[in-house]
Amino acid sequence: MAFSTLSMPRLPLLLHFQRPKLSFLTSNLQTPFDQFPHLSTLNPRHHQRSSMKAQASVSDLGIVERAIQLVQSSPPTWQSALLSNIIIFTLGSPLLVSGLSLSGIGAAFLLGTLTWRAFGSSGFLLVATYFVIGTAATKVKMAQKEAQGVAEKRKGRRGPGSVIGSSAAGCVCAFLSINGVGGEAFTRLWELAFVASFCTKLSDTVSSEIGKAYGKTTYLVTTFKVVPRGTEGAVSAEGTLAGLLASVLLAFVGYLKGQINIPGAAICVVAAQIANFGESLIGASLQEKEGFRWLNNDVVNVINISLGSILAVLMQKIILQS
Repeated sequence: MAFSTLSMPRLPLLLHFQRPKLSFLTSNLQTPFDQFPHLSTLNPRHHQRSSMKAQASVSDLGIVERAIQLVQSSPPTWQSALLSNIIIFTLGSPLLVSGLSLSGIGAAFLLGTLTWRAFGSSGFLLVATYFVIGTAATKVKMAQKEAQGVAEKRKGRRGPGSVIGSSAAGCVCAFLSINGVGGEAFTRLWELAFVASFCTKLSDTVSSEIGKAYGKTTYLVTTFKVVPRGTEGAVSAEGTLAGLLASVLLAFVGYLKGQINIPGAAICVVAAQIANFGESLIGASLQEKEGFRWLNNDVVNVINISLGSILAVLMQKIILQS
């Protein structure tokens, strides 16, 4: 009895002190890979995480591949046009902001999407080249132009009205091409007219901006009287030469991208010069005169580029009989 009375209480006490040790051993056995990092490659959870990362990488790669395939779609689709413009406008935003207002960028995005859908990357490159050269010419001697009161508003950052006025004819050509108006026989004509419209507008922009910056003597085209720089309908030798070279350069870009051939490039340059002379006549005699207040700069631009496009088509059909 003495033995049992003394011994019995010690057993629970012994077990009580053993429990933490057993618990410690159990916890160690449950997480061996956390205790020994060099064994982590044997951890099933490690393999699971690695597998999930690999699947995510493959998924991302698949998205990129599908995006590239979509951009390279031939013929172009609305989806490829939209995606291409989102990428290009995002990457080129610093340049766009320097030449366009926020609303102007929105209008340019719609123009770019339509252009890509109609003529693919070659048409988009032509418009991009026009924008870069035109913006650079507008920025030339900006301080001097501002001092003389002949600079473009907002330091040359153009709004939606200017974008539409500069691209209206090109947009019409794009719509005609997308909808196959005239069939196969007119497909190349719409592209020729598209190139001619931007050659006309670039020539007009460059001749005007370079003339305001460097023109030594400017003449009113209707009377050939000497007038101040920046006068509507005024021309200068320096500006006219610069405008001619700009149209040649843009027509050459169209030729390099396969939009037009050599005769077509020559037609675009000639049509641009004739249209710009007509624009100068309108500016000198009618623009914003009494009874023609509606004939502002944007409207005149639409008339100018439309004339360039129409002349190019007529010259192609009549002179080259094609």
